[in-house]
Amino acid sequence: MNTRTETDSMGNMSVPAEALYGASTQRAVLNFPVSGRCVPLPVIHAYGLIKWAAACAHEGLGLLPADKAALIGQAALEVAEGGHDAQFVIDIYQTGSGTSTNMNANEVISNRACQIAGKPLGAKEPVHPNDHVNMGQSSNDTFPTAVHIAVAQELNERFLPALEVLQQALTAKGGEFWDVLKIGRTHLMDATPVRLGQEFKGYARQAELGVARVRTALSAIMELPLGGTAVGTGLNGHPEMPGRAIALIAGKAGLPFREAQDHFEAQSAKDGLVEVSGQLKTVATSLFKIANDLRWLSSGPQCAIGEISLPATQPGSSIMPGKVNPVMCESLMQVCARVMGNDTTVTWCAANGNLELNVMMPALAAALLESIELLTNATTLLSRRCVDGIVANRERCTSFIEHSLAMVTGLNSKIGYDKAAEIAKLSAKTGTPVRQLCLERLSELGITEAELNEALDPARMTKPDAGMVGGGGG
Repeated sequence: MNTRTETDSMGNMSVPAEALYGASTQRAVLNFPVSGRCVPLPVIHAYGLIKWAAACAHEGLGLLPADKAALIGQAALEVAEGGHDAQFVIDIYQTGSGTSTNMNANEVISNRACQIAGKPLGAKEPVHPNDHVNMGQSSNDTFPTAVHIAVAQELNERFLPALEVLQQALTAKGGEFWDVLKIGRTHLMDATPVRLGQEFKGYARQAELGVARVRTALSAIMELPLGGTAVGTGLNGHPEMPGRAIALIAGKAGLPFREAQDHFEAQSAKDGLVEVSGQLKTVATSLFKIANDLRWLSSGPQCAIGEISLPATQPGSSIMPGKVNPVMCESLMQVCARVMGNDTTVTWCAANGNLELNVMMPALAAALLESIELLTNATTLLSRRCVDGIVANRERCTSFIEHSLAMVTGLNSKIGYDKAAEIAKLSAKTGTPVRQLCLERLSELGITEAELNEALDPARMTKPDAGMVGGGGG
């Protein structure tokens, strides 16, 4: 491999000849060959925004000449737009403050700026990675700022839209299935009738509440630590720089970012990111429940519940011909399990903020951004490749109602709990439907056929006022 020699405060270092990064980055590459997974690209793109905004702010404050600011700005925006993703080569499991990634960004932007100015890579003139690109900044305030920006953008631009699409799909199915009457189930046992549409509208409400939770999570990370520099005091930084830079970042990102009210809290604690992760875990819990219910409702289909049919997306078995499995549901459920595990990682990383700095930020960022990415992708696939194509098996739903012992619950107010229980036990013993047994005993039960039909009307039982008399538990 062709190399060139670059220099940092520790001396000379050979780097790939065409690389935009320099000596500090190469040292980190050699120091941390841990996972083969680099820092998530949303963090890198956020770094581009930060360096661009800082250069603009410093120019406006008269601290950076216009020509240098323009070069930094052009190079930094190229980073923000993904133009140099391949130049960010450092493993996630690096220095806990993200210093290596900050220097990776400084060096790439510096070298690219020099390249734009017609200078050779490694020249550090007219733009120096530390003196100019990193002016008034530290890894300790830029890395957490980049994480906040990255998480907020991924939530706002990717996961929220995906969750809203799922909510709409479930709501549509709730309307489509409103006239489908079926048996409800509690404790996995037959219960009183419900509408299939009621079940799906319940799922839609879970997704709707998930949207609200994500919006709440967004509000927890709008404060940015930029400006605190090394320990929160703002040493070597202009006091007006963070406010100016953050306003520029907010404008570019379309999100209401603002300067942290207290830079010591913002740099030493990561509570806002823990709150985001906690909300994502809650949403993942909802999504797991929805996906798992769809599996149960479609199970069999001949020898289990089989009240709905999920779209067939692939063969379900390498040995059993014709078998089709609920694979989209299973995919989402595995994602939800991963998100729950990632929440533990985020929590533990954030708990290890010691004194003025958290030293587990890259791992925290990677876990949180992975959760967002996985939830976005799996939720989108569930909507498109599963929910949109669900079909109700209406005849099966009707058949289950007529053969369910739970139908007898509708008779409580007519014949009393004890007599209703006797009918249920006889039905279970003989296999005779509740309605038929009651028709044979109308005089004994003291009711008319019309009263029986009204009491055993499954549609009536799905209304809020049904069964107000008679009480009972689940």
